[in-house]
This record gives sequence, structure tokens and C-alpha cells, in this order.
Amino acid sequence: MQEDYVLEILNDWNLWRKNIESGVTREAYLKRALELLDSNMVVTIIGIRRAGKSFLTRQIAKELAVPSKNTLMINFEDMRFGSLNDSDLEEIFQIYLKNLNPEDIPYIFLDEVHRVKNWEKWVRTTHELRRGKVIVTSSTSHLLKNELSTLLTGRHLDVEVFPLSFKEFLNFKGIKIRNKLDIAHKKLEIKRALDEYTEFGGFPEVTLSQSKKEILITYFEDIITKDIVQRYKILKVDKLLNLARFYLTNISSPITFNSAKKSIDLSVDTIKTFSTYLQSVYLIIFIKRFSYKIKEQEKSPRKVYSIDVGISNAIGFRFSENKGKLMENIVLVELMRKKSETPMEIYYWKDEQNKEVDFILKEGKSLKQIIQVTYASSRDEVKEGELKALNKASKALKCENLLCITWEYEDEVQYKDNTIRFTPLWKWLLTNNK
Repeated sequence: MQEDYVLEILNDWNLWRKNIESGVTREAYLKRALELLDSNMVVTIIGIRRAGKSFLTRQIAKELAVPSKNTLMINFEDMRFGSLNDSDLEEIFQIYLKNLNPEDIPYIFLDEVHRVKNWEKWVRTTHELRRGKVIVTSSTSHLLKNELSTLLTGRHLDVEVFPLSFKEFLNFKGIKIRNKLDIAHKKLEIKRALDEYTEFGGFPEVTLSQSKKEILITYFEDIITKDIVQRYKILKVDKLLNLARFYLTNISSPITFNSAKKSIDLSVDTIKTFSTYLQSVYLIIFIKRFSYKIKEQEKSPRKVYSIDVGISNAIGFRFSENKGKLMENIVLVELMRKKSETPMEIYYWKDEQNKEVDFILKEGKSLKQIIQVTYASSRDEVKEGELKALNKASKALKCENLLCITWEYEDEVQYKDNTIRFTPLWKWLLTNNK
């Protein structure tokens, strides 16, 4: 590799000679990442493409109390690099050392590192020899499940980045929420913002842009092409696209691979493989039916969700307005954010009479909460069947912490033997799920 050419590329991505745009600060992620950097571990920043991982690495670099020459940022999606392996990575590192001459152990940021062949060997060597503090990002969960779990077991700590939470979304919109008084004072602004969030989701660039749907479609195409088709050498691209659209159309619904087969002309095995790929790039999320019997969990349909309702609305087929399913999807993603930092399991519940509850939260051996989500703005709009399902799940699972997340209705109601708390979605999203 030509030294001058490498330096030209690196200069475009580093803080050595200029101030690089780092976007709106994601405070919670930044705080967690900086705390993890104090440990003797490789820090991994993972999540769906365009969720803000690259901007987060820049925010981290700017926040570090070190000279800019003590940081090295390499973006492997820069097409000028071409195809790289671990030897190329070492050569880039040596060019950096020679020309920047860092004063101390440098911080090394490797963006979308899974594009470099055998990158994990270089990272392990660099980490173990203490040649640098390494931060890697990737838009595929295989970074953890395969490469890192094989060579860096016990040597990495993770920051999982999602599209904007609703509170972050408000911040990006200039609506600052610091306390309950702010919530009360800005209630109308908050509710209007929730309408937009429900329609277009929370990808940072989409939130700040006027061309929202066009950007979401581009994101979807990039995820499919760059993170799945190119990585796994997929030939049946149209079938993969159809399966992805099928899932994004049927968010918050129970799905089996056999039911998908009826809509997609693929074998069950191929559908299963493609579904794994779609999960690995964080486009979709499956949750299992709760049962104390593992076999029953595995045999039951799984419910499918999108990582972002905006991308589901832009790509899925919309036969009618279904705010209830969009609300349920938003709640699931918020629970996944919590799960990324707190040991927790998320299930749905359904009995033999098809009474269903949207979410069961389990921590350790204890069931902590049962949640139902309904598009209701008054008590009269809450369906009796949803309350019966909550009551039955409570008795069956011996859990009395019952929550019904609504569009607008708020109250605490005694229903048969249980107390059910009703909370509007916007308020639940802003109060840390308490």
C-alpha cells in the first residue's frame, strides 16, 4: 500500500488536522462507551446500519482527554481501501505510527471492521500486546456470535446502538425533556412528535431530513445488498427481498417459516437461513412464546418485529392503518434497548383459548411484568378481550404487575382480582418504563 495514499484516506476520517462532524450527541451511549474504555477490554459498538455508530465513535474520540494524534479512525466502508486483510491492517497501523508518532498508547477505532478478512486476529494481537485500545463497530451481529466469540471470549464489552429512542428523537427535534414539568408543559409538542415517530421511526438522518421515505428505502436496499447479499454471496436476491418485505409487512404478528413459505416461493430451510441473515443485520427481531417447556417455546410461532417502524412503513405493504401494531413494535424496540443493558428476557404469551398478551418480562427466575399494548384513547376503546387476557396471564403466571400501554388513556383500574395500570405510550417512553 502506498504510504501517501493511505495517509490521504486516513486524513479524511481523523481529527488530526480538522474538526469532523459528529452529529447530535447520544449521551447515554457516549457515557457507556467511555466507561467501558476504562476497562482492559475491546469495546464493540454494534447495531443496524445508519443507527449512528460512526458518529458515536467520533463523539467518543472528541470526548477523550488525549491529543488528536493519539486517536486513529479507519472507516472500512471507504471504497478507496478496496479489499483488505489483517496484513493490510497492520500496514495501515504502522503508517499511522510512523507519521503521527502518538505520545501514548493510541485509541484505535475500526469502523465496519467485519469487511477486513481475519481482522479479529489483528485485534486480538494488538489488544494483548497493549499496542492500542481498540474500539470496533459492525452492522452485523456475527461480529459477536462468530469472530469475537471465537478469538476474544471474555475480552470484549458491548455497546448496542439502536435508532433513536423517543426521548432522543425529541432532543433531535429540539424538544428538551429534563423533568416531569417539561413533560407537562410540552405535552402537545410531544404528542405531535409521537405521530411523526410512529410514521417515520428514529433513524438519526431520517429524523433531520425532509426526504424521509426516500432515505428509508435507500437504507433498506443498502442493508440487503451490502450486509447480506455481498457478505453471503446470495443468488436469490429477489426472494430475499420478498421475504424481508413479508416480515416488515407483518410486524407484531405471529410467524412460522411454513406460513412464510406460503407467501414466498422458497424452501423452509432457505427461509430459515434468510431469516437468520435478516436478524443478524438487526433488520428484524423475533420473540418467542412464553412457556416453561422449552420444546413448546421452540414449536410455537414467533412474533416478528422491525428494528424501526419507519423502515417497516416505507418497505412493507400497508393495507390499512394499524396504529396498534406500530405501537406494539415501538414498545418492543424500547424493551430491547433496556435488554441490551439489563439482563432480561422478553416473550409473548398465549393460552389454549388463544387469549394473548403482548409481552412477558422475565429477569432471572422471576416474571417481572406483563404488558398489553392497545390503540385506545379512552376506557371504552379498550377491548374487553385484552383485559381478560391480562387477567388470565396474571393468574397463570402468578404475576400481578400488569401494565396496559395505550395511545392516550391513563388510569389505574381494578379489574376482577387485579389492578391494571393504563399509561399512554408517549408517557411510558419518556419515563424509563417505570
